[in-house]
Amino acid sequence: MIFRLSNVMRPLTTLITTLITAVLLTSCGGGGVVPSTGVQLRALSAEFTARKAVAYSPFRSANRDTETITAAMVKQDLELLIQGGFKLIRLFDSSDAVAKLVLETIQSNNLDMKVMLGAYVIKDNTAFNQAELARATALANRFNNIVLAVSVGNETMVSWSFNPITPDQMAIYIKSVRDAIIQPVTTNDNWAFYARAPRNVVDVIDFAAVHVYPLADSVFLPGSWDWQQTGIAPAQRPAAMMDAAIGSAQKDYKAVRDYLDSIGQNSMPIVIGETGWKAIASGGESSRAHPVNQKMYFDRLTTWLAARGNGPKNIVYFEAFDEPWKAADDKWGLFNVNRQARYVIQSLYPASIWESGAYQITDALYFTPLANNATITANRYTLYSDVVTSGEVKPSESTLWNAWDNGTTGFANEVTNTSAAADVGKSTEITPRPAAWGWGLALTLSTTAEDLSSFTGTGKLNFYINTTYPGKLEVGFLTGSASNSSLYDVYLPIASGDYGFQNDGQWHLVSIPISAITPRGAMAFGMNDPTRSKLDMTKVTNPFVIADRYSVTGKAQNSNINTKIYVDGIYWSK
Repeated sequence: MIFRLSNVMRPLTTLITTLITAVLLTSCGGGGVVPSTGVQLRALSAEFTARKAVAYSPFRSANRDTETITAAMVKQDLELLIQGGFKLIRLFDSSDAVAKLVLETIQSNNLDMKVMLGAYVIKDNTAFNQAELARATALANRFNNIVLAVSVGNETMVSWSFNPITPDQMAIYIKSVRDAIIQPVTTNDNWAFYARAPRNVVDVIDFAAVHVYPLADSVFLPGSWDWQQTGIAPAQRPAAMMDAAIGSAQKDYKAVRDYLDSIGQNSMPIVIGETGWKAIASGGESSRAHPVNQKMYFDRLTTWLAARGNGPKNIVYFEAFDEPWKAADDKWGLFNVNRQARYVIQSLYPASIWESGAYQITDALYFTPLANNATITANRYTLYSDVVTSGEVKPSESTLWNAWDNGTTGFANEVTNTSAAADVGKSTEITPRPAAWGWGLALTLSTTAEDLSSFTGTGKLNFYINTTYPGKLEVGFLTGSASNSSLYDVYLPIASGDYGFQNDGQWHLVSIPISAITPRGAMAFGMNDPTRSKLDMTKVTNPFVIADRYSVTGKAQNSNINTKIYVDGIYWSK
């Protein structure tokens, strides 16, 4: 059964207040009449448009479903935000565990904080949605001096939504809430939806809450804007990139503004309901995500908003605090998960609560094309060995062991207590520190790519290994670069007995034909453009990778296997 106004008992005083407020609100914040329906737009209050806004979720652990949020945690968070002048928060739902707790904490502590309340609706779950809409209505009415607006749904109608709900159904959900409260109502969605939103949705909202994400677009929509700025000198490239980023956000906003104007909705205000920039790359944003780049984007947003004019009525920055449970979609926070202020807002807070690390504007990241090295024609390309072999070639720069997931899933340490008999001296001890999905480490080149195309036909990847690690391991290499969205994984799962590998705690030489590895290649995590992310033996940037992705090797998630692995004498041969 669809949630309707008849299910809600509203006192006569609320109805009278509704009528009075409708008259008063037309004087500020974009009130007007919707041409096709005659519905009176409820204007955004002066407090909504004047307060500095940020998206807020209180979760601090890697599993929000098992985490208990307390009033003390919420109070600490809100007081931190208020201290920095962030006095309007967007909540994503109307749950008792979060939204109700936040509103009660604001009220009981008399905090100077206002709220844009959310109602989180789920595809094909009518019972849950009815209950959520009822909670949103009750909270908006009970805390009507704190809740300035309500948003029903989050990214439900854009084409790529992971939680798709039809516009027809969303219009019913939105109207059911709007009919039961006095605040302005909207739905939060991506600009691409809002730039062609159907009238049945537009006609039941009071303002458009639009998401613009130039950083995410640079990964998932290659070519949508020129983040690389290769025509600009390197010293000016970071500023040019961030100028282009804000230009992309403004272009997306204008597409929505132009569309609304074209359908007679020129009086409907637009709020940027979400936008932000990561401080740390966690999903393919290398050469872009950095604390300085985050500040550059934030400062440009502030300048855009201050200009007002025909721009957005407010900008809700995403987000207040990091949330580890989001994994590859984490690291957007103005604060890290430990509630330490990042560089972007350190001018607003005492140094005692700053995140560690000193930065200056010249530390900003920017795109640097990979150097094109000559084809390696030698019969041996040696990555790691204590033995000198006649005619060998070594990497054009020092290689570094890097663990996947921002260095968190493993540790490599050079040791002298064990080494292969054919490569006596030192070896590398690898200690997996797996995430739920597994782990991985790579020998990487920082600024160049090797042309190993001459090894494609008859070449082999060779290494000595000593371990009792159970089950399969993945070994191979990687081509391309995250900076131009061309990363391509080339890994082969091997079991004990394959290509000389044995997991019996003794040293063994593994020798795998390159031709056996390359058919296993696939676009790397975060890559989605097959014209860029493809096998390129002239651009080998990680010449050796060892990993265990449980979904590939057949292990259960959260297997948490941390058996040590020793490797030595790593080289390519013909």
